[in-house]
Amino acid sequence: MKKYDVIVIGAGHAGIEASLASARMGCSVLLMTMDIEAVGRMSCNPAIGGTAKGNLVREVDALGGDMARIADATGIQFRMLNRSKGPAVWSPRSQNDREAYSVEARRHIEAQQRLHVMQDMVTEVFIENGEIVGVETGTGVRLACTALVVSAGTFLNGVMHTGLKSRIGGRFNEPPAVGLTASLEKLGFVSGRLKTGTPPRVDRRSIDFSEVEEQPGDPNPEPFSYQTEEVTRDQVSCYLTYTNHQTHEVLRTGFDKSPMFTGLIKGIGPRYCPSIEDKIIRFADKERHQIFLEPEGRDTNVVYVNGFSTSLPAEVQFGAMKTVPGLEKVEMLRPGYAVEYDFFPPHQVKLTLETHLVRRLFFAGQINGTSGYEEAAAQGIVAGINAALTVKGEEPFVVRRSEAYIGVLIDDLVNKGTSEPYRMFTSRAEYRLMLRQDNADRRLMKYGHKLGLIPDDVFRSLRKKEEYIQVLADYVAKKSVPPSAVNSYLESVGSSPLTENERLSQLVKRQDVRLSELLELEFFRTDSVPVEAASHRAVVEQVEIETKYEGYIVRQLDEIDRFEKFESMSIPEDFDFGRVKSLSTEAREKLVKVKPQSIGQASRISGVSPADISVLMVYLHG
Repeated sequence: MKKYDVIVIGAGHAGIEASLASARMGCSVLLMTMDIEAVGRMSCNPAIGGTAKGNLVREVDALGGDMARIADATGIQFRMLNRSKGPAVWSPRSQNDREAYSVEARRHIEAQQRLHVMQDMVTEVFIENGEIVGVETGTGVRLACTALVVSAGTFLNGVMHTGLKSRIGGRFNEPPAVGLTASLEKLGFVSGRLKTGTPPRVDRRSIDFSEVEEQPGDPNPEPFSYQTEEVTRDQVSCYLTYTNHQTHEVLRTGFDKSPMFTGLIKGIGPRYCPSIEDKIIRFADKERHQIFLEPEGRDTNVVYVNGFSTSLPAEVQFGAMKTVPGLEKVEMLRPGYAVEYDFFPPHQVKLTLETHLVRRLFFAGQINGTSGYEEAAAQGIVAGINAALTVKGEEPFVVRRSEAYIGVLIDDLVNKGTSEPYRMFTSRAEYRLMLRQDNADRRLMKYGHKLGLIPDDVFRSLRKKEEYIQVLADYVAKKSVPPSAVNSYLESVGSSPLTENERLSQLVKRQDVRLSELLELEFFRTDSVPVEAASHRAVVEQVEIETKYEGYIVRQLDEIDRFEKFESMSIPEDFDFGRVKSLSTEAREKLVKVKPQSIGQASRISGVSPADISVLMVYLHG
């Protein structure tokens, strides 16, 4: 029987990152997929990033993952969202070529040493003495492994719905994965049912672009990856239009045939990304909803109708779209549909994504109840890293919520669970000013390098960047500026002029003042400004943000110190919460269920009160 160190089930965004990470850490890896042509296929919108999601992508990149580089190589439009707001909520987003993304992802997989691909479906998993030992495929092949990562996406017993018509499948024209859920349930795992959806696709040639609003990319696009120097390709525009009263009336005619409203769909859908029929019920006071028309690639006429996710009958979808400005003569290439699938409530995994029930078995992606490519990739790289570490007998890798959105994501899943598809938002991160998209390399690349996922030359570049930041920050903090040097500039940006010398750092803290613009003034160009440091856009940006928001950052660092104190108070893995009689009944039940690894983690479990935490601290630490 062929044996691998790590087997990864599923070649979506979680499976890609998991398999690449394990292989790069020296393990022999087998990536199992039902269709080798579907590696990295973008099931829904061909886009990467967005609010908070873009932060996840940059963090995956800083750890040594591939999503950012694949996005950079296949992007057709790049935008930095929320630029009008503070840097804590800036988020990169790219529109990507759907086919090119899958081809590029497969290229990364096939180029990786020690990584093999098999086209088959896993139907059974085997354990001995509480540890994973192997799998069996639908064709009867048995394979042995030391660690197993399950990242099956929406394919576990998948069923697709359009109107009252249902068909089995995990994605359009692709079969479901059958057998694996039952195998895991036999081992004692608890499963649930969730739902997600996708909108119709339409023919670009049938859109009246004179009736819609163009949404171009950024004039100076920023790449996702710290290893991509620049984006040089021409960008493709997206377009904005809106539904109206007539659209909503047409949609209502199909409610009696809606699988969601008639009870045909049992799974719970994403509250923060509702279907168009759900929107007009929940937000009945809104006269219109945004619709983004997003091309699926450079060389295709297929357009994704973002904001129009639906499972209504095809004829209702078509009729409603024809009432939307710009879509009056639209040709629908494929109707939208909803897909129901199995997931395993995430209280069953640790912060490493290893399951409590079976050692060296990891869950990553939508199997844990998440929604989105980015959330899947973030879990995938953590699961792949930890799978490799278990094989090598090394200490596990945990990302804390104080140091990354990845930590927030996993911490939320494990401690709070989810009854609906989980989506990342900046509001979920209490330390979001510290977890910005621009500093992911400074936060996480040290881990990626230590794990062997970040090349030496890339890490040396980071260390040089840190030196430049320190040099420029010292200059900004100490430099005194006379009124004559900056008053013309200050008046041009609507800021009050100086009457006496002032520290450069104080000027930078003004709302309308930009450090990059100040350094272009004659006074600084002829001064002993650290020229090399100031010539790097990313360096100047870091110094400006940290100077401008210094007070808030100091406050968050103090909060993180308090957070870390509780995180360092560990709880033994075999600790029996049931014997602590002073705990409330609810707390005892939740603690037994989640099995927290620290006092800090225990304090974030819903139903565990401060009084319960005090009892635990006395019991454990005296």
